[in-house]
Amino acid sequence: MALKIYRLLGIVWLATVTSSKSTNSNNGGGGSSGVGGGGGIMSGGGGGNSGFLHMFAAQQNPPDPCYEEIPIGLVSNQGNQGSVGPVGVSAVALATSVSSSGTVLRSRRCVPDFVNAAFGKEVTATSTCGNPPSRHCYATTDDKGDLTRLCSLCDSSNARRRHPSTYLTDLHNVNNMTCWQSEPLIPPPAAAAAAASSPGGSSSASVGQHQPSASSASSAVTENNVTLTLSLGKKYELTYISLQFCGRKPDSLAIYKSMDFGKTWQAFQYYSSQCRKLYGRPNRAIITKSNEQEALCTDAHSLLDPLSGSRIAFSTMEGRPSAFDFENSPVLQDWVTATDVRVVFHRFHPYHGDDSSQRSSGGSSGGAAESSNDSNAAAATATATAVSVRDYSFYAAADFAVGGRCKCNGHASRCVQGRDGLLGCDCRHNTAGRDCEKCKPFHFDRPWGRATAKDANECKACNCNLHARRCRFNMELFKLSGRISGGVCLKCRHNTAGRYCHYCKEGYYRDPAKPITHRKACKGIPKSSVNPAPSSVEPTNSNTEGCGPCPADNRRLNLKKYCKRDYALLATITARETAGEWVKFTMNVQTIFKKTRDNRVRRGLTYFWVRMSDLACKCPKIKINKSYLILGGSEDSKYGRPGIELNTRSIVIEWKAEWISRMRRFERRASRKCK
Repeated sequence: MALKIYRLLGIVWLATVTSSKSTNSNNGGGGSSGVGGGGGIMSGGGGGNSGFLHMFAAQQNPPDPCYEEIPIGLVSNQGNQGSVGPVGVSAVALATSVSSSGTVLRSRRCVPDFVNAAFGKEVTATSTCGNPPSRHCYATTDDKGDLTRLCSLCDSSNARRRHPSTYLTDLHNVNNMTCWQSEPLIPPPAAAAAAASSPGGSSSASVGQHQPSASSASSAVTENNVTLTLSLGKKYELTYISLQFCGRKPDSLAIYKSMDFGKTWQAFQYYSSQCRKLYGRPNRAIITKSNEQEALCTDAHSLLDPLSGSRIAFSTMEGRPSAFDFENSPVLQDWVTATDVRVVFHRFHPYHGDDSSQRSSGGSSGGAAESSNDSNAAAATATATAVSVRDYSFYAAADFAVGGRCKCNGHASRCVQGRDGLLGCDCRHNTAGRDCEKCKPFHFDRPWGRATAKDANECKACNCNLHARRCRFNMELFKLSGRISGGVCLKCRHNTAGRYCHYCKEGYYRDPAKPITHRKACKGIPKSSVNPAPSSVEPTNSNTEGCGPCPADNRRLNLKKYCKRDYALLATITARETAGEWVKFTMNVQTIFKKTRDNRVRRGLTYFWVRMSDLACKCPKIKINKSYLILGGSEDSKYGRPGIELNTRSIVIEWKAEWISRMRRFERRASRKCK
């Protein structure tokens, strides 16, 4: 087959070259032979060959469904015009890279193909016929509409007569169905005869004992229980689950799902003619937004002919109010997610036998009634009836289908097998995980989100100016920034510090000749500047020789200190910046325990200022990304700077979680004790 294709491609290429040669010759592009003619042939042939190969370019490099290509010129023109359309300013903002073809790649939602997730998967059945061999019969109708019986032997040692569970997920062919069959769910004839010959036993009692009825529904749940378990190997978002039966459909069955690979199970759907009795649920209940994850029970399948061998299909979102707004409904997204599916058959349709069996069993029963003293006749009647019922008392299915998509949360267009042999999403948009359920390392500048039609929610790299390899996400900072940036850099290198590693740490200064992203942007302060002469009046940044004990004791807090201060607040230090002889700290005020009416302290992002000399003496001692209890006075702010000013009289204590009860107690006592 491959040789034929290569020959066909060669013929097409030769025809293209010949056509180009003829065109060049007619246009006078050189002689038909010689060097000029050869040049014309090669030139025309080259163009034809490139045009021919261009047809296969899309197949060699198919476009990524997770990104949309936009011409750069179109983006820049619309951006200059101030457009905010789908390819305007928003396209520039969302552009992640530029392709080799000169187009901007904009991220967009993508989903894997819709598949039958059960195809080829292994199904575990609690009961399969063939060991020992057993007889199975199907009741069907012929061309005239008469009830007929088709019987066969199930034997697991014979390849042509076995019915394993692998037939449920193989290639389904309606013209040549392969069926899985359970073992007969009624004891062998020997047990039935023994029951009939026992004192007080009869043939009708034997049949009633093993055939479920309306009055024995609860016992049928355990007596006729057969389970099929299908492991999908990964999380899928399911659209439907269907079963194609061979012969008689079950009267009662339940569908369950698992989201944790079989550790726990949740009911998905019930089918029964006796919903209330078997499953304790009303028939065809109404679903509202308050109970969208509730399993329903219906008897719709039992209204059809049980001998038709039709399919039972469960639609996971049918009747759910949020089905038309699926991408904005986390409840429904969780409802359709599953890693495993389990089907439990609880009860089959009552068997009444075909006409011939009814006549034979009826005659035998009549003979048994007329000669009730003849124990051998009663045993023979019970045996014949048990054989007839047992041949029909089994479950059989030809196809087990689970339609859905590999769950990738809109961040992948396919699922592939990883190095560990497990199926996982081929994640895009800087996401990671088997389900693209998180951002990949160092891409925590915005929170992870499921992709939607309006926003791909691409994870954004932290801005650490090339000085850090790790970062974390802070939701409070993200909200304060107008939902633009929430990343906080960790372990800044190259003598940098700050949330973005954007300034030099203490003891270093910025080299104006180098950009902040340069690894040598911060230079160390010479020792002569760090340790000045003893004649200096004011100590420098790191001179602690003239530092005495801090006026404010920062080791402990009592009600007296609380009363003497004008404000008390809990804040987290997020950034630091040097401004001359002052250091400006950015803090996020979380709780205000006390403040005067004229105080400017507010919750949220604000600043406080500390002299460099006070920091050198560790009055107060402050570290980035730490939470502190800060107490100070309004008279301390003398310079009119934005925020508040701290000095040696301010109290700054590193916060401990157990102090919250003490601070609340101070708040209550302040009105009585503080004067």
